[in-house]
Amino acid sequence: MTGAADGATRWALLVEYDGTPFVGWQRQATGVSVQSVLEQAASRLVNDAAVAVTAAGRTDAGVHAAGQVAHLDLPTGLIESRGLTPKRLRDALNFHMRPHPIAVVAAAMVPPDWSARFSANRRRYLYRILNRPARPALERSRVWHVKPPLDPLPMREAAAMLVGRHDFTSFRATACQAKSPLRTLDRLELVVAGGLIEIHAEARSFLHHQVRNMVGTLKLVGEGRWQPGQVATALAALDRAAAGPTAPADGLFLMEVGYAQDPFAETGLSLP
Repeated sequence: MTGAADGATRWALLVEYDGTPFVGWQRQATGVSVQSVLEQAASRLVNDAAVAVTAAGRTDAGVHAAGQVAHLDLPTGLIESRGLTPKRLRDALNFHMRPHPIAVVAAAMVPPDWSARFSANRRRYLYRILNRPARPALERSRVWHVKPPLDPLPMREAAAMLVGRHDFTSFRATACQAKSPLRTLDRLELVVAGGLIEIHAEARSFLHHQVRNMVGTLKLVGEGRWQPGQVATALAALDRAAAGPTAPADGLFLMEVGYAQDPFAETGLSLP
């Protein structure tokens, strides 16, 4: 973890975005990313000098965020000369990011060694399934549309088998770069409201595609193609091929990133 350089002030940003038009959070050789749009907006504030923005989670292409957290460093002299306040920084970044569907909801000064990624102690994701025959109109690109009826009761039973500390090799992408497949899943809960099934997942950190792979597997259970116990069998197999398919990115939202102290508490706009 790298701290802010001498003569620089570190800022935390609370960010929301529609992931549909982006190649993901991370800057890529081709395509527009959330990170590149934020960095270009920030560079406009420092005479087009390069500004690096670090996020709590590198969301994939098509994944949305209601509570992404990022940090960047800006010259302290800029703050003093322009009277830069958290609200002014928020508004300036939002101005320069138009018309991209990204918004900085809040900004706050943080200690120089604070990191959006490494200071985080919790992440919460939401996956939304629209379970009805008719395709979505208003929710297009924000849900996974599943036509056949899903039974939430066995899905809940199966989800409970994944909660706790496990080797999640069967539920991580084959290209996942994490050093260890061990993770502690604190919550995997289904909430049903009409034709909408919401799956809430919470942990200190997740493996690449872990949430989407768990959801794809739970769908098999909801359809009756798998029994709940087969999820435990897949988990124990330590083999990606043993679990279900990867759910589409459309339905996934990064909802919240937790810290020992909410960096945005004093702004009146705390974490979701």
